[in-house]
Amino acid sequence: MIFQYMLAPIEDTSDSTLRTLCHRYGADVTFTEMARFDSLARKNASTWRKIEIVDSTPAYVQIVGQDEQKLKRFLSMYQPPEAFLGFNFNLGCPSPALTSHGLGCAMIKRIAKTKKLVQIVKSHGYNCSIKMRLGLNKFEKEKKVYLHLLNAVDADFFVIHSRVASDTYEQPADFSVYPQCVASGRRIIANGDITTQEHVAQLRKMGVQGIMIGRPAVRDPTIFNKLKDLPVPDVEQVIKEYLALAEQFNSRFKYRKNVLKRLGKPVGSIYEHVYG
Repeated sequence: MIFQYMLAPIEDTSDSTLRTLCHRYGADVTFTEMARFDSLARKNASTWRKIEIVDSTPAYVQIVGQDEQKLKRFLSMYQPPEAFLGFNFNLGCPSPALTSHGLGCAMIKRIAKTKKLVQIVKSHGYNCSIKMRLGLNKFEKEKKVYLHLLNAVDADFFVIHSRVASDTYEQPADFSVYPQCVASGRRIIANGDITTQEHVAQLRKMGVQGIMIGRPAVRDPTIFNKLKDLPVPDVEQVIKEYLALAEQFNSRFKYRKNVLKRLGKPVGSIYEHVYG
């Protein structure tokens, strides 16, 4: 299996403009921002716009939810574009707005439900993967709930953000969990605090089959080529390219605002918490 470099799904940020720019500079695959499939099933126009794939940039559509009938209803309506790669379930969002309803990180221990949702997607002929954290809190991490999910659910790959929901971004991601995740026999993609070629080499040695980058890619969409040791343009050129793509794809104001206030800037934005 080819080692892949992935752009993370980023709320109100990773529309087609950012995805295409990152793909241009080394992201092998990209992900749409998270969309609730119950809203998609209700034909909510703004939610459907979140999962638009408008050009040839390869993308997975990330969805979140728990109602099996609403998932089936959405899938019966969905017409995948050529660049669509499959669906990705969000089991990683730490927001209380989701976890209080048993979604996001709270789904990690809901193994039977997750199995059913993945089976439904696959029964419609689509690839299906999972993005997850290590649990809601340190207790769930210590109980290795994430390993129970890995062993029980037949997803195509698992993106492991190596933090728990209660961790802040000031707390370092825990790379030490990856060897045991890899030992499950699943295809594992590492996510969290991956910014250097040394990080990538360390993770590849552990046996992960790809890396996913979120926050650093908004600051520097060329980071993927940098990690591949390929040439990149200066930040002024990257900003020009972003603005041109934003016009081409009619990117909404909030997406342009969220990217431009970070593009070329150092770590520490007031929006740091938004990104996974």
